[in-house]
Amino acid sequence: MQFRDVAWRAMSGYDFPAMFEIANRVHPGFFEAEAVLAEKFELYRNGCYLLEVSEKPAGYVLSHPWKRGSLPALNALLGALPDHADTYYIHDLALLPLTRGVGAAGQIVAALTKHAVAMGYPTMSLVAVNNSLPFWEKQGFAVEERPELADKLAAYEANARYMVKTLD
Repeated sequence: MQFRDVAWRAMSGYDFPAMFEIANRVHPGFFEAEAVLAEKFELYRNGCYLLEVSEKPAGYVLSHPWKRGSLPALNALLGALPDHADTYYIHDLALLPLTRGVGAAGQIVAALTKHAVAMGYPTMSLVAVNNSLPFWEKQGFAVEERPELADKLAAYEANARYMVKTLD
């Protein structure tokens, strides 16, 4: 399917209901309360974007500075971003099925990578779920074995993997 009007834009507070609906459709096994998702926006608006197709919400990304080798717990408030953050963390990239094949995921990852480089972060990190490992590998991420994260990763799913991308 070909779309002419596919665009990422900065998220606003008005987008929370749409973001929450997309989250529940795309990640039904990884429930996070609307307040938990909204807090990411409140803590770091520069890392939150909404994907629109024909001016209708079709996806979102939440990202923020974090500490390499640690994970925010699923469905838990952060409270604050860590002092001396040393990685740029992609918390969630969720796209409705209608967006597959239009390049939107790669486009936003490239934009977030530029942001992370501009902010001086040496790495980016994330948790790959839903069989997304091949996509993230194409984006330059590699699995980083962290036995101390096993319990948190298992809370996502059995195949969840912590991944890191080294930035230039």
